[in-house]
Amino acid sequence: MNREQDQLQALGTKTEYRDDYAPEVLETFENKHPDNDYWVRFNCPEFTSLCPITGQPDFAEIRIAYVPAERMVESKSLKLYLFSFRNHGDFHEDCVNTIMKDLVKLMQPKYIEVKGIFTPRGGISIWPYANYGKPGTKWERVAEERFLNFEL
Repeated sequence: MNREQDQLQALGTKTEYRDDYAPEVLETFENKHPDNDYWVRFNCPEFTSLCPITGQPDFAEIRIAYVPAERMVESKSLKLYLFSFRNHGDFHEDCVNTIMKDLVKLMQPKYIEVKGIFTPRGGISIWPYANYGKPGTKWERVAEERFLNFEL
């Protein structure tokens, strides 16, 4: 990876944390193996957002797994993006779908799935799951199959 060539801003610089939802902090770099199908997985065990009704914090582990195409998400920018939800009010399901859609828009991966494992509040936990497979490819079928066979 070449920081200058890939125009990466976050990597190797002083970290500035945003206090609002900030999809613009996401950055990508070139996948050096676009002809290979392989998985990349990120776990963010300290994800927080705010309940849009009460303003109380919600805590979760966010799991992101994807099969890259031409571009890959840079991990520090992903961390900053996920941390930008800290003061953002949204329901658990909205957070997971927003994360997935932002990453699809950013990278156009072959396949991606995002799972939120939110800690219980009021005696109930919520674990939303969203996935996407590139239309017209085998990954569209993989997405459908994984979704239909998703194990909670």
